[in-house]
Amino acid sequence: MKQTKMMKKNYEFRNVLSRGKYYSGRYIEAFIKKSKQDYVNFLGLAVSVKTAKAVKRNHIKRLLRESYQRQEDGVKKGYSIVFLWKKKADLKEAKFSNIEKDMQVIFNKANLKKESYEKNTNMAN
Repeated sequence: MKQTKMMKKNYEFRNVLSRGKYYSGRYIEAFIKKSKQDYVNFLGLAVSVKTAKAVKRNHIKRLLRESYQRQEDGVKKGYSIVFLWKKKADLKEAKFSNIEKDMQVIFNKANLKKESYEKNTNMAN
């Protein structure tokens, strides 16, 4: 997460959750809001206590963080992003590949993919 800072304060989360635009995937939800700083993204991760016990919640957050890290270079800068694990999503489906696909879908819906990055990845395939 070179160009990304983590959100830690409650007011930061509330700001994005109340004013950000909502995007949904199969397993995760995202709230995305344009931030004042154009050179960095802010990332927040939240998994409800009702979802599972601490070990599983932390595992899901690690998967979300790693998935974002791998896609970070292709994401436009200057946004605050909060990812939430869907409460109704099956915990057995909390696999890295599922989360990564979901995150790609959300970034495409939100139009956050860099154009140059999309061209490079399409040529490689």
